[in-house]
Amino acid sequence: MPEIRPTAPVESTASVGTRGRRRVGVMGGTFDPIHNGHLVAANEVADRFDLDEVIFVPTGRPWQKLSDEQGSPRGEATVVPAVSPAEDRYLMTVIATAANPRFSVSRVDIERQGDTYTVDTLRDLSRMHPDSDLYFITGADALSSILTWHDWEELFALARFVGVSRPGYELGAAHLGTHLATLPSDALHLIEVPALAISSTDCRDRAGQGRPVWYLVPDGVVQYITKRRLYRVPRPESRGVSGPSVDPDGAVHPATADATDSSRPGDTSPATPTPADAETMSSRGHL
Repeated sequence: MPEIRPTAPVESTASVGTRGRRRVGVMGGTFDPIHNGHLVAANEVADRFDLDEVIFVPTGRPWQKLSDEQGSPRGEATVVPAVSPAEDRYLMTVIATAANPRFSVSRVDIERQGDTYTVDTLRDLSRMHPDSDLYFITGADALSSILTWHDWEELFALARFVGVSRPGYELGAAHLGTHLATLPSDALHLIEVPALAISSTDCRDRAGQGRPVWYLVPDGVVQYITKRRLYRVPRPESRGVSGPSVDPDGAVHPATADATDSSRPGDTSPATPTPADAETMSSRGHL
């Protein structure tokens, strides 16, 4: 069976894409929250494939993660969003990427109506960057289900795919069958990124339990999570990212984050940015 092995560093720029054109990485994801593994992966791919830019694209309505059912404190089943609001995820991504001049953030998926599909993202970015070759960066495990993606047949015509994985992870390509043989030799790559041991799920769980997420996510994102009280279940006795308090009569009162939770000694916590602030913080602005 065919198998995709980790790709060696690109020695000749002529071997991947057409060097007369710009090379633009596209890193899509829910980014809930964005963490250092995402940033290291994007930076590694940018270096390996000599990319001119990496565009981070927070998902608008991820069709795989529309809602979850949770029990309320009173024992009632409640359907809640499975991901944080798009604006929160967009702003965290802007904060995390602002310091790298090669990184930018796009609102293309957030502003598109309906569910988010990768093929729509790539179609839109192809129109916006007609002079560029696109490199779609995703987790290697996600590629295992690529044949279930919406209009997957068109994906490889729109971009080259780079799967990033933990060291030792092997991506079997048997599920691609004869489709792999029909693709160009540089259509699909796999590279190892040690920092991918970090996961957004673990970051959410830690924040929800009041445990630290310093050094797992960028400092500014830690502070944003704290100020916006993201991921936190109501636990008034816990420190960290605070949740709302609930009176016995059911009234909900916004919680105030403890100043010692949002900063470390010597830190100065910035005010929570607005969407307008985000455009200024992003080195290239949103698309």
